[in-house]
Amino acid sequence: MTTRSCPCGLSEPYDECCGRRHSGAVAAPTAEALMRSRYSAFVKGDVAYLLRTWHPRTRPARLDLDPAMRWTGLEILDTTDGSAFHTTGTVTFRASYRGGSLHERSRFERVDGAWVYVDGEFLS
Repeated sequence: MTTRSCPCGLSEPYDECCGRRHSGAVAAPTAEALMRSRYSAFVKGDVAYLLRTWHPRTRPARLDLDPAMRWTGLEILDTTDGSAFHTTGTVTFRASYRGGSLHERSRFERVDGAWVYVDGEFLS
């Protein structure tokens, strides 16, 4: 990742990629795009976006991020459904951080037309 590219791993600058989703200018068109923007929100410490894109049924009342956590990369391993033609989808990913990685299969649903994160299953 260059200093100009988006933390989500795509080559566009942050302001033209996930930054537009974080600001509310555009919505994520797919479950994968939402997954990427949520990862970028973790990198940027954007708690408001993370809560706003969490399913109301599973969203915590508050979210405290560890300011010492340093996310270093995102790898999308698999997607199932989650396109403009679906109401649900899954994204399997590996998110690396200084000292380790997180491997998860996340579930997403549409609520009022917008993709939201439901929950995830940690994988080994």
